[in-house]
Amino acid sequence: MKYPVLLPNIFDHPFTYESDIKLNIGQYVEVPFGKNTLNGVVWDKFEEKKNKEFKIKKIIKKLDIPKLSLNTINFFNWFSEYNLIPKGMSLKLHLLSKKAVENNLKFNYEKYNFKTKIHDIELSVEQKKALINIDKIKDKFRVHVLQGTTGSGKTYVYFQSIKNKIREGYQCLILLPEIGLTFDFEKKFENFFGFQPAIWNSQITKKNKKIIWNGLALGKIKVVIGARSSLFLPFKNLGEIIVDEEHDQSYKQDEGVTYNARDMAVARAQFENIPINLVSAVPSIETYENIQKKKYSFSRLINRYKNYNLPKYEIINLNQNRLESKSWISPLTKNRVQDHLLNGDQVLFFLNRRGYSPYVICKNCHKVFSCPNCSINLVYHLNTNKLICHYCGYKTELQRKCSRNVNCDVIFSGPGVERISEEVKKKFPKFNSVIFSSDTMSRKSSKETLNKIINNDINILVGTQLISKGFHFPNLNCIIVLDIDLSSMGHDLRSSEKNLQLYHQLSGRAGRAGKPATVYFQTYDLNSKTINQIVNQDPFNFLENELEIRKKYNLPPYERFIAIILTASNEKKLFDFSNELKNYLSKKISGKILGPVQAPIYKIKKKYRNRLLIRASKSMTIQNNLSKALKNFKIQPEIKLTVDVDPISFN
Repeated sequence: MKYPVLLPNIFDHPFTYESDIKLNIGQYVEVPFGKNTLNGVVWDKFEEKKNKEFKIKKIIKKLDIPKLSLNTINFFNWFSEYNLIPKGMSLKLHLLSKKAVENNLKFNYEKYNFKTKIHDIELSVEQKKALINIDKIKDKFRVHVLQGTTGSGKTYVYFQSIKNKIREGYQCLILLPEIGLTFDFEKKFENFFGFQPAIWNSQITKKNKKIIWNGLALGKIKVVIGARSSLFLPFKNLGEIIVDEEHDQSYKQDEGVTYNARDMAVARAQFENIPINLVSAVPSIETYENIQKKKYSFSRLINRYKNYNLPKYEIINLNQNRLESKSWISPLTKNRVQDHLLNGDQVLFFLNRRGYSPYVICKNCHKVFSCPNCSINLVYHLNTNKLICHYCGYKTELQRKCSRNVNCDVIFSGPGVERISEEVKKKFPKFNSVIFSSDTMSRKSSKETLNKIINNDINILVGTQLISKGFHFPNLNCIIVLDIDLSSMGHDLRSSEKNLQLYHQLSGRAGRAGKPATVYFQTYDLNSKTINQIVNQDPFNFLENELEIRKKYNLPPYERFIAIILTASNEKKLFDFSNELKNYLSKKISGKILGPVQAPIYKIKKKYRNRLLIRASKSMTIQNNLSKALKNFKIQPEIKLTVDVDPISFN
C-alpha cells in the first residue's frame, strides 16, 4: 500500500512511500531519503500529483511509539498555514533532532507520577470563585483569562485546577516565558504536588529530553513546565494548558520558525478540544479584546493573597534632587534606601540595560564604538572587560588605536546594571549586592543565588526586566526605578502596553510577604503618563483606553499585520529585490503593502535588512493568498525571506 509520509525538512508536503504492512495515520516510521534514512509520520493527505514519474521507495520500518493523534496532525497543518511555514518544519519542532524516541528506554518514571498526598492550600473567597469559573467547562475547548493583582495567588488557583485534571487521568502543560523562572517555579510546584514536573527548555540535556519525550508519548509523565517549544511535544492525553504571564513578549519566537507560542497554545487547545487558561496581571491587548467580545471568559483577583497591601509609590523629583557627577542615584534616593536597609528590607535598583555602559565614545576622535557586523553600538561589560554586541555576539577589547593613531581615551556614556552595581557598592559598602540579569542568572550558580536572595543573605539587587517575571522574594520591600524617563520614549505602537506590563509586574515584586513596601520613581517628568498608569491599580482602565486608540487607527487587534523581512549581504541587490517583490505582491494580494524600508537595525551579522508590512483584514485569506504568491515568485539564492505573522517587534 502507498502512504504519505511527512519528513522534518523544508518541504510543504509529505512524500509517497510503500509498505507491505498496514499503517495508520499518525504512526512514526523510518524511511529512506536520498542517501540517508529519516524518521517521519504517516500524514493525513498525499502530496499533490506531479507530471513526473518517480520511483516509490519502501518504508523501512514502523517505529515502536504510540501514534500521533489526528487532532495534533490537524494542529500542525493549521500552524503551518497560519504562520506560512512548510509542514515539514512544523514536524521538525515536534521531533528531537529530526528523530522520534522509540519505547526502548529503561527509565523509572515514578518521580514524575502523581502522589496521593497533595498539600492543599486554603484559597480565599476570591480564589475559590476563580477556580469555580475555571473548572466550569472541563472537557471541551474554552479560553479563560485569570487576571490578578501581582501577589494575589493566581498560581495556586490554577494549581488546584491542574490537580483536578491529573486526578482524572489527564496530562497538563504549563508554559512559562523565561528559563530563569523555572527553578523558583519548580520548587513551588513540588511543594504543592509532592512530585516532580518534567522541565523542558533549551538547557535540558539531550538524554533528559529523550526521557521526557518518550514519557509523554506513553502517558507516564503528568505535567510539563516548559518554554515555547514544549507546545509541540507528543502528549498522549493532554487535558489542560496554562500560559503564565501570557502577555510576555518572550512567547514570540523571532528566529528560525517564527510564531507566537501564546496564540499557538490557544490553537492547540482548540484542536485538542481542551480548556486553556491565560494568566496575567496585565493581559495583552489581544487577550483583553477577546474578553470584550466575550470570546474568552475571565476571572479577577483584586486583592493580594492574605489581603497583603500593595506597595506605595513615591516620585523622586530629579529637578530638585539633582544627580551628582557620574552618579545615577540621587541623594534623596540614597537616604530612602538606607532607611529600608536598616529596617531589614531587601532593595532592588531597576535598570533595563545589561552591561556597564551602552555607549562608549573616544574623547580624541569622537567616534562611538560600534559593531562591525551590525548597525548598533557595542556595550561595555565590566565583568569581562570586553565590548560586546548584543545581536551577533561580537567581542573586542576596550583598548584600541583611534583615527589619530593614539590610544583611545574612552568616555562611558549612560549606565547599565554593572555601572549601577559599582555605584551601589560605593554608596552602601556594608551590604551584600548582586546583579540580576540574563548575563548572571543563566549560569549554573543561579539556583544558589536565588536561595540567597530568598533567605535575605543578599541585601541589594540590581536588575533588568528578568526580575519582573514572576519571582517571589519575601523580603523585597523597596524598588528604585532608575530609567522610567528613557523607557517611556519610543514610537513602537505597543510601547505603552509593554511599559505598563513591565512596571506593573515589577512593582508587584515588592511587599509580597505583607510588610509595608514602596516603589520609588526617579524622574524629571512629574507628569509622566507611564507612572500614572502604573499607580492606577486597575489595568483594565488602561486596556480599555488603548483599545479605543487601536480601533480609531485600525491597528492590531483590529487588523492583521504581516511583516516580510528581506536579508542580503549585497545592499544594491537587496534594494532592487525588495521593490520587485512589492510590485509583484501588489498584484497578487488584496492587503495594503507598506515599504520597503530599511529595518530600524539595518544590518545584523553583516547582512542588510529591509522590511515590508502588509495590512489586511483578520482572516486566513491573506495568509493563503500570500503563501500562493510567494511559492510562485523566484527568490534569489543570496536573498533570505522571512515572514512574521502578527509581529511584536519591528526591529
